[in-house]
Amino acid sequence: MPFESNGLWRRLANAIYCAFKQGDINHITGDINYVASFLNKSKTILTIHDLGNLHDSNSIKHWLLMRFWYKIPFAKSHILIANSLTTKKDIIETIGCETAKIRVIYICSKSIYKFHHKDFNSSKPRILHIGTAPNKNLQRLIQALKNIDCKLVIIGKVEGSLRTIIAEQNLKVEIIERKLSDVEILEQYHLCDILSLVSTLEGFGMPIIEANAVGRVVITSNITSMPEVAQNAAHFVDPFDINSITAGFQYIIHNPEYRELLIKNGLQNQHRFQPREITNQHCKIYSEILNKKKPNQAAIVVFSNDISLGNTLNPLFHIDEIKTIPS
Repeated sequence: MPFESNGLWRRLANAIYCAFKQGDINHITGDINYVASFLNKSKTILTIHDLGNLHDSNSIKHWLLMRFWYKIPFAKSHILIANSLTTKKDIIETIGCETAKIRVIYICSKSIYKFHHKDFNSSKPRILHIGTAPNKNLQRLIQALKNIDCKLVIIGKVEGSLRTIIAEQNLKVEIIERKLSDVEILEQYHLCDILSLVSTLEGFGMPIIEANAVGRVVITSNITSMPEVAQNAAHFVDPFDINSITAGFQYIIHNPEYRELLIKNGLQNQHRFQPREITNQHCKIYSEILNKKKPNQAAIVVFSNDISLGNTLNPLFHIDEIKTIPS
């Protein structure tokens, strides 16, 4: 893509650029929904991860997002792919999209996430928490851990107000604000005892699967997509109830047999998100659009700000071009 995806004129230029780079299939996978408005509808697939930015927006921004980020691009796409049943339900209820147009395909895990044994530190567990956006519920998590002897590792930028709360709770915290590579994030999974994802909203919940694959205990919320993704491979809590979060951590820490069961279930659960399985599901949708032409004979263009999906699809058939937007 010629420009970063910000500002009206840069986005318009990106959309026009995409219009001249179309293939037999145009698959939009990144956070650039607006591009669909300039593409051939019969050849266009749009993947939606969540509607978080819409739910968090004010009246004017909400109207703009609803119209130009969702309604028009949805109308200009032949098929929508939601990354969870929860996201599909949200699209139907919030946007009013027809059910038959939406397919559900989960996000695949990365191959670097493999089982890595670690003895659980029950005396002072290391708790990994990824992300600091409002939906990540970090404030309640910090309050829930105030009387638990542990070390909380936070990956993401922590604002001054949260730092004040951390200081008030006298909690031992390690904050990693710089952007980590995949290998560095994997190392944090290796080091931790528990993965915390007690969010108030998730469209999917990738850390659940990554922790499952590595063999770490997961504590997560009992709402939105998290039960769907985790199934029986996590301990569930009410993310709006600090006491529920506290009790969840205490139960995990003091019950080794239960921890082993969650780890065992997690290693089984992560198989649902393996790259080949997810690729096969995309291939079926591509074949549906192509009709008689086989996917490995087609020019498939992936418009995204992340090349990971294109790299996942390539083992089964050739991706003609992957157009990325700088971030």
